[in-house]
Amino acid sequence: MKKLRDETGASLIEFVIVLIPLLVLLFASIEFGVAGYNKAMITNASREGARAGIVFDASQPSDRISDADIIQIARDYCEDNLITFGAAATPVITITRAGNDPGDDLTISVTYNYGFLILQNLIPGFNSTINLGAESVMRME
Repeated sequence: MKKLRDETGASLIEFVIVLIPLLVLLFASIEFGVAGYNKAMITNASREGARAGIVFDASQPSDRISDADIIQIARDYCEDNLITFGAAATPVITITRAGNDPGDDLTISVTYNYGFLILQNLIPGFNSTINLGAESVMRME
């Protein structure tokens, strides 16, 4: 009868049962926090590219920054600020212009495929990546 009432391992089993969901919740909050930060950085990269592209030098109206330079500015911002955990930060940057005259719209779109590190290992069937995107529209000066 004494063997049936022995509860020496019960607290360890209860601890493990509670620990697993807590760890999943902790790592999920960290991963989604990093994804949210990266979303903000992609938004900032699109703004930086758009700001560089709309600037107009009144002394030389024909001198506008090229699309390649705008893409490089946005790419450099992403490389400097995205949290990638060692993976290559390769955003896709597209530029759409209504024209090059003052008052025309310049649209910069930045998309980035964020890969989760831990959640895909903790939760079976969890999609390992999400697409983050941002778009900035500014008028040419």
